[in-house]
Amino acid sequence: MIVMSIAGVDPSGGAGVFADLKTFQAIGVYGTGIVTALTSQNPYKFFSTQPVSPDYIEEQIDSVMDAYEVEFIKTGMLYSPEIIKLVSEKIKEYDLKAVVDPVMVATSGGDLTGEDIADAFNKHLLPNSILTTPNVSEAERLSGIKINSKEDAIKATELIDCNCFITGGHLDGVNVININDEITIKKQDLIETENLHGSGCNLSSAITAYLAKENSLMDSCLKAMDYVYEGIKNGNYGTLIAKI
Repeated sequence: MIVMSIAGVDPSGGAGVFADLKTFQAIGVYGTGIVTALTSQNPYKFFSTQPVSPDYIEEQIDSVMDAYEVEFIKTGMLYSPEIIKLVSEKIKEYDLKAVVDPVMVATSGGDLTGEDIADAFNKHLLPNSILTTPNVSEAERLSGIKINSKEDAIKATELIDCNCFITGGHLDGVNVININDEITIKKQDLIETENLHGSGCNLSSAITAYLAKENSLMDSCLKAMDYVYEGIKNGNYGTLIAKI
């Protein structure tokens, strides 16, 4: 079972491609990693971003697909509309099943995009993906509405053109999952901790890994929630350390 992450690099190891590869290995699948951007950041502070050219991203994807049979991928930080459009084209070219973490802002506070890319996600990537996993602020940008309650989150999932899992970290622990127009609400206790860096990356990569292990989309979401919860509970260094 071989999966792929298409995301940025966090040199502190808590988010992005490095975190995704750790999660893939922890769950028991082989992970490949396509780098879309370099960042200077740590769990507490964001410094800067250096994007990779779309042509070189395409070459990375093609080189992996030339060697391996990949079915499931996840996307993280894609940085620009041009990169989002490219990744969407590659998903169609290779018939990939994509879990999209629509990364726009780092946990440590930095804007990870060169411009507002919500429109590019909605136009190019989400219609060609099997799931997106926005946090509340990302879901607001994708849906165009404010989210202050569970009911708002449900409405947002209905406005986003993709199966949608709105994470509950900023919604009092209420996770809203909409798969094939069926709404599932899962409440988790919030953990008092600073070890949260990369939680979204770990969630989407865990879902991808569980899908590759032949779990259904809903079961993959639920198992990934437990995986991330354990990671936050047992975290260290400002980030997640999952107990398997």
